[in-house]
Amino acid sequence: MGDLLTTLVVVVLGVGSLLAMLGGLYWLTKLLPGKWKERGRVLVFLLPATFLMIIGLVVPAVRTIYTSLFDDNSKKFMGLANYKEIFDTAGTRLTVINSLTWVVAGTSVTLLVGLIIARFTDGMRGERAAKSLIFIPGAISLVGAGIVWKFVYAGPPFKVGLLSQVSKVIPGLPTSMGGAGNRNWLLERGFGPLTPPRNAPGFNTFLLIIIFIWASCGFATVVFSAAMKGVPESLIEAARVDGATRNQAFYKVTMPYIRATIVTVATTTIIAGLKAFDIVAATTGGHFGTSTIANEFYNKYFTEGRFGIGSALAVLIFILVVPVVVVNRRAQRRAEEMMGA
Repeated sequence: MGDLLTTLVVVVLGVGSLLAMLGGLYWLTKLLPGKWKERGRVLVFLLPATFLMIIGLVVPAVRTIYTSLFDDNSKKFMGLANYKEIFDTAGTRLTVINSLTWVVAGTSVTLLVGLIIARFTDGMRGERAAKSLIFIPGAISLVGAGIVWKFVYAGPPFKVGLLSQVSKVIPGLPTSMGGAGNRNWLLERGFGPLTPPRNAPGFNTFLLIIIFIWASCGFATVVFSAAMKGVPESLIEAARVDGATRNQAFYKVTMPYIRATIVTVATTTIIAGLKAFDIVAATTGGHFGTSTIANEFYNKYFTEGRFGIGSALAVLIFILVVPVVVVNRRAQRRAEEMMGA
């Protein structure tokens, strides 16, 4: 109880001191002449955020890049050797391929399903209830989603796996495809006669991507639905008057109008796919060929204590994210220009 009270007092004093400092600086800006007064007020509120960003983001990023250039003990300079090891070692190379598979398959299906649901639920009876139900998986943490689906994919010795129970009753289904109801879905990389090579994602990786899609579609649907409702009715009516069918109006008018929204949702989904960790950790722990870059980074850095290769994996995620952010920003700028025109 004493420790809790001490912590509470420290937090209150810290927040109070920060507010007092900001209030004092804001009061001082009133003494500044003319145009400097407004600039001073802007700086008062920007400086704390800038300071926290530098301490919490810039400094760790620079330190991670620095560490990635040294050996596992951060003593011997290795240059780009750690990055070379990522692509030379079969295990870590597979994690990169898995993450790219998450990005391509997860983003594509999420966007497609989100657009389909947003389009066909728009204006239907019970629209709000339907969209609320679709959004519920997105409100669950990815760890929780992984645990829920772990019961769906459960295999021997557990007998509660929904997928095994369904596959068991399908007549003529081979045992290698779950026909006997005793397939270890998350452990086996192959499926039926198909056995992927060691450097390719296994069937169990795609089962994990399904969880990601299930958790992401709700967000995509809600955002797309809101964007579609923002399309001016006059544009759609003009297209219909010109002889366009409902489908043509959707593809020629609605889709171009919400292009910036599609790019934004794609960006957030791609970044989430590149950072995929929670689902993997909650289901397979990265074993059986399902590890991703983020999961491998955690294992190398925190479990094995290999700080050099672990930092290189973290930097690799950053390198892959940067182009996505740049493309998103360009799409937003293009959309703003179109709106201005």
